[in-house]
Amino acid sequence: MTALVTGAGGGIGLELTRLLAADGHNLIIVGRDRDRLERLAADLRARYRIAIRCEPGDLSEARAAFRLWSDLGAAGIAIDILVNNAGVGLYGSLDEQDPDQLDRMLQLNTAALTTLTRLVLPGMRQRRWGRILNVASVVAYQPGGPRMAAYYATKAYVLSFSKGLAREVAGSGVSVTVLCPGPTDTSFDDAAGANVDVLYKRLSKLNAAAVAHAGYAGMKQQSMVVIPGLMTKLLALAGELPPRRIALEVNRLLWKPRRPRTERD
Repeated sequence: MTALVTGAGGGIGLELTRLLAADGHNLIIVGRDRDRLERLAADLRARYRIAIRCEPGDLSEARAAFRLWSDLGAAGIAIDILVNNAGVGLYGSLDEQDPDQLDRMLQLNTAALTTLTRLVLPGMRQRRWGRILNVASVVAYQPGGPRMAAYYATKAYVLSFSKGLAREVAGSGVSVTVLCPGPTDTSFDDAAGANVDVLYKRLSKLNAAAVAHAGYAGMKQQSMVVIPGLMTKLLALAGELPPRRIALEVNRLLWKPRRPRTERD
């Protein structure tokens, strides 16, 4: 069987790639850093003697998902497991965010994920077997995130899309699982431009390997939703409880830049 993993070069995606390799799956690994992908592929080939194809590319570019699928089709590769892990955040007031970066985030977090899912489904349905794992976030359960408004909305989309699709394909031999981790020890904050002192960054963080293990186990068990960690489950529950405007205010405070300390402080 062959698994396609996006965002395989680091963090949760890297750990999921390792788990798939350890289970003997051939791999298609996608990421922007060609050298990082090649090093990962060489290591996993030596350890597990599996076939690995590196597909360096940026899925935040328009129609990049279609180009990737065309390349795989030309090579005659069928995908049995799809892991939509690639994603990025963008910090700041919406009116101050770079429009190009915003567009790329929307493309990567929602459009590319949806397109790849659509493209793999017919083959999975025909073979009556397939596994799809979409990586969302615990913020998908929140009513919104001031200074991260668009990012929170993309993850809410991934959660809603995944749950709806899971019910849609029930009984077909294909399962859809959505992984909703809480704050995780990755390079996400730096990539999102959240290099300011905010309370959110002071929350305890999950280990990327532990998050990946939870998501991978949930996918194999055909679970619809995986929320790893007790604190993450509490955050998800709190975000859905009324009055949701309280959660919205808490999120505003979590992402509000802290005032620099002065000598008088």
